[in-house]
Amino acid sequence: MLTMKTGRGVLEIEPECGGALVSWTRQGTAILHPVIDPKLAAQRGRAVAAYPLIPFSNRVGQGRFGFAGETYQLDRNFAGEPHTIHGNAWMRAWRVDSHDDLQTVLVLDHAPPADPAGEWPFRYHATLTYALRDDGLSVGIVVRNTDRRPQPVGLGFHPFFPRTDDLELGFSAGSVWIAGADSLPAAREAASGEYGFQPMRPVSGPPLDNCFAGWTGPAFLRWPSRRLALTITAGAPFGHLVVFTPPGKDYVAVEPASNMTDAINHPEVADRGLTILQPDETLTATVDLALMGL
Repeated sequence: MLTMKTGRGVLEIEPECGGALVSWTRQGTAILHPVIDPKLAAQRGRAVAAYPLIPFSNRVGQGRFGFAGETYQLDRNFAGEPHTIHGNAWMRAWRVDSHDDLQTVLVLDHAPPADPAGEWPFRYHATLTYALRDDGLSVGIVVRNTDRRPQPVGLGFHPFFPRTDDLELGFSAGSVWIAGADSLPAAREAASGEYGFQPMRPVSGPPLDNCFAGWTGPAFLRWPSRRLALTITAGAPFGHLVVFTPPGKDYVAVEPASNMTDAINHPEVADRGLTILQPDETLTATVDLALMGL
């Protein structure tokens, strides 16, 4: 495990577990909430507080997709579902390229056939940068297509936050994807009513596990009882925000993403958020988490 420190903040990273963040605290107060998800078997029962989603966010329906005239079948990596979830970078051990108190750079090469093609059939090189400062955290993700073929790529970042009775969330989005019984997109509605978070409101009401499209950023979280607020800013290619508020749990997830759920199987959706990288092209993204309070 790697540790980064500023005057008031401490960040712990586990490169061997998908380049995940294990914890982030400021003056001893938890900013992120470590979660053990037994459905993600590759995490082997370890609690993680945030992790990168590469080379796609959320689900690929049945783990199957067609691209450039070929059909591909991915391994299922999410217990209890027929789908493949969150790419494969969270399943892999990352190498440490550099590390000090303020910045850590991790790298990952996925190169079939030496690496499992069932995780992802295309070769890529990824760089993950965590930059800690006293009032926040910046996460940089770069993916380069090292294959000889074009490949479809989406990105995301999956942080868990503590859920309190007074937690409030606010953001602007154009629409929301409503999932069917199979957890895949079934309908698209306006982001209003129970799906509206402008202005900011308490995280209450029916539980959400939805991908919001047309997210213009930023997203705001506020814990009045903890005297703490956080702003999530993410520019292009991030145009989606996944909000997960599971019932009975003491955490929520607010996840910037470039692609909608099952984007690779929805070429008819103009803003699905998938990027086609030509050989040696790169896709670069940054998520910034800025703190106020404490």
